[in-house]
Amino acid sequence: MGVNSAVKNQHPNNQVFDVSINIPPQGGSKCFDDDGRLKRLKRTGTVWTASSHIITAVIGSGVLSLAWATAQLGWIAGPAVMLLFALVTYYTSTLLAACYRSGDGKRNYTYMDAVSANLGGFKVKLCGLVQYVNLFGVAIGYTIASSISMMAISRSNCFHKNGEKSPCHFNSTPYMIAFGIIEIIFSQIPDFDQLWWLSIVAAVMSFTYSTIGLGLGIARVAETGNFMGSLTGISIGTVTSTQKLWRSFQALGDIAFAYSYSLILIEIQDTIRSPPSESKTMKKASLVSIAVTTLFYMLCGCMGYAAFGDMAPGNLLTGFGFYNPYWMVDIANAAIVIHLIGTYQVYCQPLFAFVEKAAIKKFPNSQFITRDIEIPTLGLRTYKLNLFRLVWRTVFVIMTTVISMLLPFFNDIVGLLGALGFWPLTVYFPVEMYIKQKQIPKWSTKWVCLQILSMACLIITIAAAAGSVAGVVLDLKSYKPFN
Repeated sequence: MGVNSAVKNQHPNNQVFDVSINIPPQGGSKCFDDDGRLKRLKRTGTVWTASSHIITAVIGSGVLSLAWATAQLGWIAGPAVMLLFALVTYYTSTLLAACYRSGDGKRNYTYMDAVSANLGGFKVKLCGLVQYVNLFGVAIGYTIASSISMMAISRSNCFHKNGEKSPCHFNSTPYMIAFGIIEIIFSQIPDFDQLWWLSIVAAVMSFTYSTIGLGLGIARVAETGNFMGSLTGISIGTVTSTQKLWRSFQALGDIAFAYSYSLILIEIQDTIRSPPSESKTMKKASLVSIAVTTLFYMLCGCMGYAAFGDMAPGNLLTGFGFYNPYWMVDIANAAIVIHLIGTYQVYCQPLFAFVEKAAIKKFPNSQFITRDIEIPTLGLRTYKLNLFRLVWRTVFVIMTTVISMLLPFFNDIVGLLGALGFWPLTVYFPVEMYIKQKQIPKWSTKWVCLQILSMACLIITIAAAAGSVAGVVLDLKSYKPFN
């Protein structure tokens, strides 16, 4: 039996949007979710696919700045702050996962849908602005990080050939252009569901370079025979007291960025099959992924600091604290590039989908926006090329690439992105939605505790943003674009 008569519009990726009740076609129970509003391919995600998406998003370039962040904070505050961010991120992710379905059981397909269903009004627009600006910034940050890793491979080979004292300078622009071309190709993958294989490859790559960085740190400590660093972090004298303060604030932003994935949590949860309930599966996936990433972060951050002390580089594998074995450094940086190719797509898909849905809603009769051109492929299913998707996503990648060329400051950009996204997306909106959904009475013990958590995280965000902005201003004083 087919769908009953109703007004239908074309949804992105050639899915059907039906304003009446969906009745799956014959045999559709194997292929389609019974969704009440949106007919789409059956959700097949599990704890492990969701965990791979999260690990792909979380264990990114942020892990490489953790040795530097630990060096600013010291042996006591560094690990403590990493553990604190892990606990806060896990707790608020469970609050956010509970908001995937509204009180009436209706699904919320995106973070903004969840905010709209639970809070509504101005907060929806505020959430959308913060989320999509942050996603745009993440794309810039990952373009910068990938070009640094590609340059590091060239420099590593140059050092091996000409000696560690050789200048071996390279321009980052060609590497950013190469990364942009690759992302233009991968950006034509229509939606999140079809990214699972790229996420798994990226997750494997993240473990590869994290393990290599950890191994090189352990090897250096074993070679020197001592743990470097101090209880309070980088010493006054190496830097001024003002620099110490700003760097400590920036370190908070770096660590926040390393744990950031709340802005795509709902989109990941929308790939999970049920039963059991999506929130239960997502909570397990969050626990697994955050436990694994925290262990890696502790090991990489602490061993990097132990190996280099106050001189820990801003990027553990590209700051050339390690020169040899050069081939291992090359493998690690190649793994970073492959990982960032996948992570870029995982983060950008929600932004891509938002713009494409808005365009279809605004111009439902435009063939340029709604029409899919079927292209046969050898041995694979027919690829559906959408001209609007091709143009819009290509323009987006070009924009992020050009901005990356203008602002290639890895540590400062990472810290700023972490600061801007941490409080509103990881803490504030999940807390407010949870309070509204569970109808927690104002001034009750639970309400007060949740508000204290939110305010404390706001203070951390302001401090981290201030430190990162100070770092960007300092970098701009000596920077020449495209040089």
